Amino acid sequence: FDSSVDVAVRLGVDPRKANQMVRGVVTLPHGTGKDVKVLALVTPDKEAEAKEAGADYVGLDEYLDKIKSGWTDVDVIITMPSVMGKLGPLGRVLGPRGLMPNPKTGTVTMDIAKAVSEVKAGKIDFKVDKTGIVHAAIGKVSFSEDKIAENAKELFDTLNKLKPTAAKGVYVKSVYLSSTMSPSVQLDPKVVA
Repeated sequence: FDSSVDVAVRLGVDPRKANQMVRGVVTLPHGTGKDVKVLALVTPDKEAEAKEAGADYVGLDEYLDKIKSGWTDVDVIITMPSVMGKLGPLGRVLGPRGLMPNPKTGTVTMDIAKAVSEVKAGKIDFKVDKTGIVHAAIGKVSFSEDKIAENAKELFDTLNKLKPTAAKGVYVKSVYLSSTMSPSVQLDPKVVA
């Protein structure tokens, strides 16, 4: 069992304030080690493009119906602007699972091939939760230390770039690294800066 390596970064932001929301995407140089299942909800003219880029499921109405009946066996959904209207009614199913495509995270786009291959290559999105913590998976325990360190650095650099101007005081309060089954290890918050 090759467990995930996760990092939790506690930020000095108040996520209840819209101007202190920290949300973004990062492409990990060594990927997450997970096989990400991608569903591309696209019009027929884009199907071949999505399949070639490596999407696991490609289609439209058939998958919209499957989702309506409760199927959510995917990690990421990528779609195009013209299809977003059809996804509105599925918000109740997709929203809580974090599967709703969003232009901000690059999952609503006309360049379907690019979006699919980026997600497959290790692009992750993250968002600060209501307690001010960002959680992200940055690899597997089988990765070499260098790979985990480089993935972590990429995430930390991205978090620093996203520091809200309204956030006062210390931005990175604490950082914990853990794997699926292990206790967490505290890192010095300065590693992030």
